[in-house]
Amino acid sequence: MSKSDPKPTRPRPGPWPPLPEEAPMPPSSWAKKTGFRPKFSGETNASDSGQISLPPPRPPPPRGSEPDLEAGRVRSQPAATNGVTVPAAVAKAAPSGDKEQTVVKRRKESDGGSKNAGNGPNGQAVAVAVEPNSQPRRPARSEEVVDVLPNNGDDDGFMSRPSHIKYELRDTPGLVPIGLYGFQHYLSILGSIILIPLVIVPAMGGTYEDTANVVSTVLFVSGVTTLLQTSFGSRLPLIQGPSFVYLAPALAIINSPEFQGLNGNNFKHIMKELQGAVIIGSAFQALLGYTGLMSLFLRLINPVVVSPTIAAVGLSFYSYGFPLVGTCLEIGAVQILSVIIFSLYLRKISVFGHRVFLIYAVPLGLAITWATAFLLTEAGVYNYKGCDTNVPASNIISDHCRKHVSRMKHCRVDTSHALNASPWFRFPYPLQWGTPVFHWKMAIVMCVVSIISSVDSVGSYHASSLLVASRPPTPGVVSRGIGLEGLSSVLAGLWGTGTGSTSLTENVHTIAVTKMGSRRAVELGACVLIVLSLVGKVGGFLASIPQVMVAALLCFMWAMLAALGLSNLRYSEAGSSRNIIIVGLSLFFSLSIPAYFQQYGIAPSSNLSVPSYFQPYIVASHGPVRSKYGGMNYVLNTLFSLHMVIAFLVAVILDNTVPGSRQERGVYVWSEREVAKREPAVAKDYELPFRIGRVFRWVKWVGL
Repeated sequence: MSKSDPKPTRPRPGPWPPLPEEAPMPPSSWAKKTGFRPKFSGETNASDSGQISLPPPRPPPPRGSEPDLEAGRVRSQPAATNGVTVPAAVAKAAPSGDKEQTVVKRRKESDGGSKNAGNGPNGQAVAVAVEPNSQPRRPARSEEVVDVLPNNGDDDGFMSRPSHIKYELRDTPGLVPIGLYGFQHYLSILGSIILIPLVIVPAMGGTYEDTANVVSTVLFVSGVTTLLQTSFGSRLPLIQGPSFVYLAPALAIINSPEFQGLNGNNFKHIMKELQGAVIIGSAFQALLGYTGLMSLFLRLINPVVVSPTIAAVGLSFYSYGFPLVGTCLEIGAVQILSVIIFSLYLRKISVFGHRVFLIYAVPLGLAITWATAFLLTEAGVYNYKGCDTNVPASNIISDHCRKHVSRMKHCRVDTSHALNASPWFRFPYPLQWGTPVFHWKMAIVMCVVSIISSVDSVGSYHASSLLVASRPPTPGVVSRGIGLEGLSSVLAGLWGTGTGSTSLTENVHTIAVTKMGSRRAVELGACVLIVLSLVGKVGGFLASIPQVMVAALLCFMWAMLAALGLSNLRYSEAGSSRNIIIVGLSLFFSLSIPAYFQQYGIAPSSNLSVPSYFQPYIVASHGPVRSKYGGMNYVLNTLFSLHMVIAFLVAVILDNTVPGSRQERGVYVWSEREVAKREPAVAKDYELPFRIGRVFRWVKWVGL
């Protein structure tokens, strides 16, 4: 509607204080009646005549003072023009006739999310410039205009961290609270630490004793690398462990053609191959971090890239999850349903101020299901006359026993002898499986995987820093953290965990749920992990978890991992058509292209030597790339069969070539090095202990 032809309307009761007057628009459509405002990029709110109403600006009245979201300090309150806040610096510099205005918007905090997860690229409230003479509009349901912010500065004069976090990064309330919160922090994330060895060791042909030893080794390496990361890496409260990013390439190496015809103890031979690949790939990651190349690589990594990449990691194991649960459906279904009930339907029930069902959903569900399976086993439900579970399936002659051998193997809880075979004391030592074996084709695969792992860690660094720290880290701190993750994975390769050691993606969810962001709690929990790893019976107990329960837990963990990956979109314009298309294409091709490689050359009636849930990982033997260079065929067929690699390639190319504003893309904003040096709170959060940072002050591309 034209500004020169306004139509009088009756005043309607509205919010208090009243919003500034605006030119009325005829309610000729549903959108205009309801006040709907589209958020897609490139869309504007035009009138009937195609012209945008431009009311004259009003002189700004003086206001008080409020905190500065950019610098973190208290500054004079911006002047308000026509009901819209304007920065004080702009108000002073601009003449009275200048028509530029700024609106500070802030998204409402979502359930379990961070208060800092706002509309801006850094997850905080952001000043967004409005076109000159643009008409002010009412805030949408998902956002509100911030007119006056409370002064929540800390002792240093900086903005305080989210108030719902009980213990922040540098808090040390005492040994007892730190111990209790650290215990629940690790217990809630225990599934992510111990489940990967329970998958890869049986796939390598390892015994129950081998599984128990690898679990103990994983606990030891996880504790040591967590201490290193919180002390000399990013210094954020992030637990280190075997990431699911390494699981798919590890299974691809395990199912390589050269390992199919091995006789004897396949476990140690394949483990040494995995160790060599992990060591070389981790050395490449350390080089990427400590040389400062990661600081340059950060320019390509944004929420639109991180989201589909991490989501593809969780979605890629759909062929393993429920097919294995179906081998004993009554046990696997109970496991899945119990975790869902605890984490969703009972998540708001508090006991002594703690949401125990939400925090301990995985261990509680595991305990209930394990007890149920034990009672069914002792009641003789899985006893079949004349059948023995200790007899190999290949030696069973009776058709009656062959029919029930799968249920006896997967449903009974007394088939594992890991607890009895484990010693009371065992010290995990490096090269315990032998000298690592190095092959360049497997090393190249792990080098690419280490890049995906770095992308995963970048998203974890940013999200966790918004929860517990005063500011996001500098690019140098991110590079330092990635470099130390590379060294940690080298240690994992030397000790022989089968995978690398990285910052677990589930850390962000755990911090938000447990409200524990203290670095000391994570360090104390890491020390407890090291002590538990020396008790062999602990590893034996964890290794005796039935495989069906492991698969059921992994269904939940992988689903949560996919959701955590997609949750990174909250730092960008999630409703933008640009971002929707990029994420959609990345996810679709991450499932479709690997399916082409995995199904190529396999006849429908072919009888493969591996179980159906491992068939996606034997692509190296039948992939479409068939040149005269066997090693190159292995690398290309394996990499293009990995869902996360395809998702990353599609997302990083499209996001960095398709035009879009920084706010629309949600570009991660890291703290500047000069600003971090001037602010004591940031320096205390990220500087190295024992004044080590002063020794390496000349290394400007790493650290503060």
